[in-house]
Amino acid sequence: MSRISWALPLVIFLVVVGLFYVGFSLGPRHELPSPLVDKPFPEFTAKDLWQPERTLQRDALLGRPTLVNVWATWCPTCIFEHEVLMQIAATERVRVVGVNYKDQRGNAITFLQTRGNPYEFVLEDADGLLGIELGVYGAPETFLLDAAGNIVYKRVGDVNERIWREEILPRLEQMPAATPLAEAS
Repeated sequence: MSRISWALPLVIFLVVVGLFYVGFSLGPRHELPSPLVDKPFPEFTAKDLWQPERTLQRDALLGRPTLVNVWATWCPTCIFEHEVLMQIAATERVRVVGVNYKDQRGNAITFLQTRGNPYEFVLEDADGLLGIELGVYGAPETFLLDAAGNIVYKRVGDVNERIWREEILPRLEQMPAATPLAEAS
């Protein structure tokens, strides 16, 4: 009986250690699979943050490679990533479009007026419905689209200089710069 009472805690400990090992080796959270990769960006109708009377649809994303960044002012990581997005937009290598996710319009406008606006336009997603269509786990998330509007990459988490250089830029450099709109549909 004493061997069992000694061995049982050891076995339980080893099982727990094994579970932690397997759990931590599942990979980083930003590599969560997305069923949307290699598929067209979902159809949507959304208000333009700056001009709420103007609605935008999927065709606004067609014609050239686009980085779609899901962000919010309540998201601390989005604040840290913002400077990198400003740098990316300044290169003019890719169009940057924002999706303001579950945020207040006034807060988003003030944020962009204060810190700069890297976005060609910003889609309002106050109710999170576009986020649901995109399978968004939370902000920030970023999608790289080709000129035809197909998702070629999804990033869960911030886009920093290393992610830009090692993950996004190589994919971008493999794409043609633009596609005539007739071919993009």
